[in-house]
Parts: sequence; C-alpha cells; structure tokens
Amino acid sequence: MDIMLGELSVIRSGLTELCVSMAREQERAAFREAVIDRLHAENQALRRGELESMVEPMRSGLYRLYHLARKQGEQWSQPTPPPASQAAPLFLAIADEIAEILKRMGIEPFEPKAGEPFDGNRHRPVDTARVEDPALDGVVIETLASGFIRGEQIMRRADVVIGRLASPGGESGTPGQGTASRR
Repeated sequence: MDIMLGELSVIRSGLTELCVSMAREQERAAFREAVIDRLHAENQALRRGELESMVEPMRSGLYRLYHLARKQGEQWSQPTPPPASQAAPLFLAIADEIAEILKRMGIEPFEPKAGEPFDGNRHRPVDTARVEDPALDGVVIETLASGFIRGEQIMRRADVVIGRLASPGGESGTPGQGTASRR
C-alpha cells in the first residue's frame, strides 16, 4: 500500500507541475496574442498614415482646382459672362492644374508624335485613317488623348488614330476599321 501511495504522490506531484506549466504557457500565449494585436494595430495606423501622405498632394491640388472651377463658374453664371475668348485659357488652366496634381503623384502625361510606330503597350487605337504612303501604314497619324506614365509603367495608354494602307481597290486595308468615334 505504501508503494501505491508513493506512486500516487508522484503522479499528483507530476500533475501539479503539469498544471503549473500549462498555466505559464497560457500566460505566454496570452502575452504573445497581446503583442500580435498591438503590432497589428500599429501596422494599420502606419498604413493609414502612408495612405494619407500619398493622397495629400492630390487633395491639396483638388482644393485649388475646386476653387478655380467655383470662381470661374460664378463669373460665367453672371448676367454678363466673360467673353468666349476666355474659355480656352480657362480649360487650359484646369488641364494644367490636373497635370500638376498627377505630377505630384509621380504620373506624367505623354503624347505620341505623328509618324511614331504603333505600340500596343503605349497606344490605344480608337480609329484608323486611310493612307496612300506605305511608310504611314501602322503608324500614329493623330493623337486624340494623351497617355499617362509613372516611371516605366503605363498608367493610361494614349488614344490614337493609326494609318492603314489603302488596298488597290480603294478600300481601307482592314475591313470594319475607320469607323470608330473620335473623342
């Protein structure tokens, strides 16, 4: 019987140590979870801060653009609006302000030149133009809308008209082309 009691005492002691060890591991796990939660919250706060700092140049530019558009809208809604000749400089000023906002975000406009070979990565063909000169087949004839680039990455392809060599029968080289609407 003494042997049994001794064995029970050893088992009880082992169980007690095991319970104490498990309690310590639970405390460590709870501490690790608290650290993970704190780091996650800090990471989220840093992300929000980064996003805010990235958006700030755009936001300040939009404030200026809003002010310009609002001021001009008030002038143009008067009983005697500015002369029509002032419309073109106004639209150019708005376009310049938008280009400045994009530039602060690292985005630059680019405009393909007439005669430049068509590049599907940089150009979006929106129309074709019939050409007689074989050297103009497959090249940019006209740019309808600028493209935008950030570093080497094309953010928006430029809308272009592409030259298509007229066939001997007088038709455009590609059936169904040349009818896309121009913007």
